Amino acid sequence: MAEIIQRDGSWAFDGTTVRITPGLHRSVPLLRQTYGEISVPLEAVSGVVYEPERKRGRLRMRLREGADPLLHATGGRLPEAADPYRLTVDMDRSGVAEYVAEEIRHSLLLDQIPTEPTKAYLLPGPPVPVSVRSSDGTVSFDGSQVRIDWADTSERVKRATGPRIINVGDLVQVEWLPNSGYEDGFLRFVTRETVFSKLPPERDPFALDLWGSVRRDLLTALVAAAVTARLPHPSTRAGGEFADRQRPTGAVPPPADHHDVLLRRLRELGELHRDGVLTDEEFAMTKAVVLRGF
Repeated sequence: MAEIIQRDGSWAFDGTTVRITPGLHRSVPLLRQTYGEISVPLEAVSGVVYEPERKRGRLRMRLREGADPLLHATGGRLPEAADPYRLTVDMDRSGVAEYVAEEIRHSLLLDQIPTEPTKAYLLPGPPVPVSVRSSDGTVSFDGSQVRIDWADTSERVKRATGPRIINVGDLVQVEWLPNSGYEDGFLRFVTRETVFSKLPPERDPFALDLWGSVRRDLLTALVAAAVTARLPHPSTRAGGEFADRQRPTGAVPPPADHHDVLLRRLRELGELHRDGVLTDEEFAMTKAVVLRGF
């Protein structure tokens, strides 16, 4: 067993799996603490390196492309400190860090682990159900459906559409951009019907606009990863995005007691359109979203 324990967390390698556990110190980002322990199978690893610096060093693990739904969902946009495959190492433990890195590299050579992209996710992603309260609302995922409940501070057009429920089978992909503190981020759920939508995140009823607490908004990456893990693997895409997936069947007629809610929301959208808040294109798309929801 090769193991290193630091304030930032710990890595333990038993020859087949690297067990990564985040530290509990307040300096450890909330994203890593919330995600918790990650077990990385050796076949998912493409390399590991220890990078010494003047005061502290870093252990870094590189995973094979397509092995981890978290890395695929975030597309290399996770902040440095929030990267779960990075460990800050005190200088007096640099020898241990080098030993752990060498043991993993040695096993990669012995087991002849390939470096090319994987054809399936080798890590399960965040466990479900998962729910995150962001600046634009609360997004939840139970393994089969995404639900968005808008906050009081969300744009009127979003609140007028009501809670958004999206079946995994209707999704094409998930787009995620972190809130940097200087520029807003977003979490967008792209369906076949909205794939060409040009609505900005603050008005898109299928997107959360991330503009508040950077620390908390970053947790939406866990929802993005959990959903991504249940979508077809990138290696299965041929021609168009998920071209071989079955199209959804017709919508179920709405219950009679929803009729008043539907009319109220349509009136609200009409008022936003007349007041110039919504363009013709935005009004048409958002109206279609409301009608599909009922």
